[in-house]
Amino acid sequence: MDIDEKVSGPGGASQKNWTHLNTSDELPLDMRFNHGHMVSITVYSVLMVVSATGNLTVLSQLVKRRRAGRASRLDVLLMHLAVADLMVTFLMMPLEIAWAGTVQWLAGDLMCRLMMFTRTFGLYLSSFVLICIAIDRYYAILKPLNVTWEAHVRRALLIAWVCAGLASLPQSFIFHLEEHPDVKGYYQCVSYGSLPTESHEFAYFLLNMALMYVAPLLSTLYCSSAALLEIIRRANTANDKMRRSGVGILGRARARTLKMSVTIVLVFFTCWSPYYCYCLWYWIDKDIVNHLDPAFQKAMWLFSCTNSCANPIVYGVFNRNRWTWRSGAHVRNRGSSMRRGSRFPHGDSMEISAATLARARFSLHSERTSRRDSARSFVTQNGTQKHLNNNNKTNGIV
Repeated sequence: MDIDEKVSGPGGASQKNWTHLNTSDELPLDMRFNHGHMVSITVYSVLMVVSATGNLTVLSQLVKRRRAGRASRLDVLLMHLAVADLMVTFLMMPLEIAWAGTVQWLAGDLMCRLMMFTRTFGLYLSSFVLICIAIDRYYAILKPLNVTWEAHVRRALLIAWVCAGLASLPQSFIFHLEEHPDVKGYYQCVSYGSLPTESHEFAYFLLNMALMYVAPLLSTLYCSSAALLEIIRRANTANDKMRRSGVGILGRARARTLKMSVTIVLVFFTCWSPYYCYCLWYWIDKDIVNHLDPAFQKAMWLFSCTNSCANPIVYGVFNRNRWTWRSGAHVRNRGSSMRRGSRFPHGDSMEISAATLARARFSLHSERTSRRDSARSFVTQNGTQKHLNNNNKTNGIV
């Protein structure tokens, strides 16, 4: 949604006063199909193809894993994120393409309200699922044995869907079809005049910004920071039980989780920050922003939409080896007690259950006991190999 169309929520921040027009036979350039609309159609089409390809690929892989009974908690979250991005891809982007092609709104008031709801639903859902993923990674890295969160993941996802619907619902009441006062027969889907004052419009914009941008950003930053501090603390603790037990899988899982979380923050921040900074700039100094090239604002909004394309790339990069690795999953240790072909529960190397951890500890303990017994069993003394009793500790073995 562009600034010229009155934006109270996602997609823009304001509206130019389009009621003051010259009553000439020819419509102004911004009310006719122009080069800017052609660029918008081209860019949205490219984004749609890239996003559809990436998210459908990720979703198909996750569905295969679920059908095979190997879907992890993270896989379920990624599946919902892919669905959210596909909603942006197949609902919002085609709408933008069609709207840029017709310039004015031709679908009537009901479709105006309905499409404004669906237009933001996918964006909100994507943000709320990111919050769920941040919390999930927090528990996976700091509290891997906590079963409470695992039991509430599906409930958290349900809350994310409900919250996305509630956050998008005001769009159906704010946006409406309105005829141009000076050009008969020219209709546009706008939010102009729906809120009583500019203070209400600004408050609504801040609410949208808080839910769609600030909340997922802060939650991911907090969870990533907490994970980093915990890893540093445990790395510097000489008596760290996990480290002394030799279970290096936890360390590798934490490192990969931390990298993925930081990448999520960087990508999300990179995609959405320019747009929201531009919106805030508008509310601070409308006169300057209204004199800027409208193409600049369009570019900010288009760039924010690339987040739906970037998400499958981010998760694909960090889980590509895991998906490939699962086809011949194995855990390498110095010993052979954890044999090749062993798999983690639910197929997620970053989620280690209590049973798996207990087996790993038992296996390592057995391995060390076996090595100690072997060392005690054979010793060379005076050039002769003697068999020692395992319980006899008085034969010079140090």
